[in-house]
Amino acid sequence: MEGKISSGQLVTVEPIRVTPIVGYIVLCKVKGKHYLHLIKAISSDNQFQIGNNFGRINGWISSGAIYGKCTDVSD
Repeated sequence: MEGKISSGQLVTVEPIRVTPIVGYIVLCKVKGKHYLHLIKAISSDNQFQIGNNFGRINGWISSGAIYGKCTDVSD
């Protein structure tokens, strides 16, 4: 199984104008670093569970840690 985005691929990230939903690939800040992650779940207190395409869960972040949504991937 491969990831949705490979290292080195160019991506387009746009601001999110609505509340993110499960399945969005988002640019987020985790422990001081920026990553693209998949939103896996949303809690009732507006926390977002992030993970990868391989089934791994990386943790929970607030909406303030999400900077944008990936809208395009190119080689």
